[in-house]
This record gives sequence, structure tokens and C-alpha cells, in this order.
Amino acid sequence: MAPSASLGVVRCPWGDDPAMTAYHDAEWGRELRADRELFERMSLEAFQSGLSWLIILRKRDRFREVFADFAPDVVASFDHDDVTRLLDDSGIVRNRMKIEATISNARTLLDLGESFTDLLWSFAPPARPAPQTFADVPSTTAESIAMATALKKRGFRFFGPTTAYALMQATGMVNDHLEQCVARHGSYTGG
Repeated sequence: MAPSASLGVVRCPWGDDPAMTAYHDAEWGRELRADRELFERMSLEAFQSGLSWLIILRKRDRFREVFADFAPDVVASFDHDDVTRLLDDSGIVRNRMKIEATISNARTLLDLGESFTDLLWSFAPPARPAPQTFADVPSTTAESIAMATALKKRGFRFFGPTTAYALMQATGMVNDHLEQCVARHGSYTGG
């Protein structure tokens, strides 16, 4: 797909939904280095698996409410009653495996014995040329496969190479904004 242009601004071709445009312009591909925020993004990327990112964006505020703003220590304390509560909440994606994986992943994060941020960022690849079209953007890389493998060995669940690569894109470990995209160089904040 080629970049899209609206009102003279060239963006990656994500569609015309205002929520996606705002996310593209202000968040996607911006460097993020904080354990809680990375845990949130990891969790939301896992919930997105098999679904549209737009669904997750529209439900993100509710996800934050019911998952205690993704504070790992709070989520790690969730029990069977919390799983039931979450499965009954139509404001989120109600998938038992994804809910239980999020709780388990919070516990694993707390038991890491190292910085979650440093661990994730240790897999960031060197910069590469800007993609010209989305056909140039991979769904996995050697680094995302290595990240998913390392996290699985540490006990993280529901986090494969494709989800790992999506996390890398979302948090600025890679810059997959197209060459012509206004957000490519990080100075555009939308509008």
C-alpha cells in the first residue's frame, strides 16, 4: 500500500479512522522506555492478536480501567474472581487465554530480577532503511523471534514473534513509518 494523503499531509496507509490517525501521529513508533507502559503495550498487542488494532484502540480506556492501568503489581494480584469479572466485561476483549496470560505475565515481570525495559530493548535491531511501501515491512524479524523465544523461556505467555514485532514497531524499537510519512522522523504531532 502506498502512503495516504489528507489535507496535504502524507501518512502511512492506515485508513481514515480518527482514532487510528491520532495513534499513528502521536504514539506509534515513538520510543517508549518504561516498564509499566511497555507491559501495557505488550498486553494490548497480545489482546489484538487475531483482531484489528482499531478494536483495541476503541477499548483501550476500558482495558486501562479494568486492568488497574496495567500496574504489574496490581495485575499480578488478580485471582479467579478477577478473571470472572473480566470475562463478564463487554468493554474489553473477553478471551480467557489472553486475560489469564496478562495476569501471568504481570507475575513473570515482577519475578524477572532485571529491568523489563532493558530486556525488551536489548532486542532492538540496528536502524535500517525506511520502507517505501507496507510490502517492505516484515511481520517478524530475527530480533522479534529472539525476543519471543527469550520471553517464553522466562515464562511469558501469548507472546510470539509477530506480537513481538508489533510491540517493537509500536514502541519505537524499529521505525516502520514509510519514507514519505510525516511521522517518520518523529517531529510531527498530528493536526
